[in-house]
Amino acid sequence: MKKILLTSAGFENEKIKEKFLELVNKKPEDMKVLFVTTAAVEVDAIFVLPKCLEDLLGCGIDKENITVYDMHKLISEEEIRKYDAIYVCGGKTSYLVDRINEVEFKKVVENFINQGGIYIGVSAGSVACSKKYENGLNFIENILNVHCEIGSSIGKVENTDPINLTNNQAILILDDEKVIFE
Repeated sequence: MKKILLTSAGFENEKIKEKFLELVNKKPEDMKVLFVTTAAVEVDAIFVLPKCLEDLLGCGIDKENITVYDMHKLISEEEIRKYDAIYVCGGKTSYLVDRINEVEFKKVVENFINQGGIYIGVSAGSVACSKKYENGLNFIENILNVHCEIGSSIGKVENTDPINLTNNQAILILDDEKVIFE
């Protein structure tokens, strides 16, 4: 079952954190997470990285079970299978999408998700999953906008209209069903 959680601001909303823990269905101290910092190339995004790491530590995940990955070389499918989740931080989406293509990460992450791994996107890590960038991950056919003051309606998404997420909202994708919640 495909499990993807797209957010504007990570686990700022406790319900998003709870949904993540439910998806993994494992004791937090036993979880292993690949922490992708690639998009954080500008000062503002670098400044937010500790908050993103705190999202995972605040779930009870041991620091030793979190591996930082900057996407400067391709992680093998064998290596990525060691993880329960991939947490992709925010920053500059265009840079993230360029790196995804340069190291051919899309195929590896698609296989990871298709084998039960969980993808968590934060800001740029979420936008890269939408159709906003033609050569992005394209896990949803909608264009995704994050950090919006007014978000899209809560509930099931049944069209390809643009989606606007506030910092309190997330999109949960289970197989082909998309639901916005907060």
